[in-house]
This record gives sequence, structure tokens and C-alpha cells, in this order.
Amino acid sequence: MRKRLRRVLNRAKYAGMGAAVGGTLGGLVSRRGASTGASVGALVGATVGEKRGSVDAVVERVREERPTERVFLAD
Repeated sequence: MRKRLRRVLNRAKYAGMGAAVGGTLGGLVSRRGASTGASVGALVGATVGEKRGSVDAVVERVREERPTERVFLAD
């Protein structure tokens, strides 16, 4: 449950930031551009939040490993 909640909040955080940036940039063009920019920014932000959450989980798992558990490939 905690993992699912973290993923949802991560997505929402990035969606909000994307909407703010998209709305600001679209607002420089026109009012309608602000609305469109905000919606596109929210979609992009949610996608980034989804991908970032999975990357953070992998990085955290690698950090928790002991050096003896790592497998090094020989060249």
C-alpha cells in the first residue's frame, strides 16, 4: 500500500509541476494556449513522475546491496 501511495503522490507532484510550467509558457502566447499548455504539461509531468518513481526504486535497491552481492562482469 505504501509503495502504491508513493507512486501516486510522485505522479501528482510531477503532473502539478508540469501543468504550472506548461500553463506559464502557453500563457505567454494566449489564454487558450495557457489551457492547452497546462493540460499537455500535466500529461508530460505525470509520465515523468511514473518513470522517475521506477528509476528511484531501482537506485535505492542498488544502494542497499552489499558490495559482496554485486556481480562484476569481466571484460
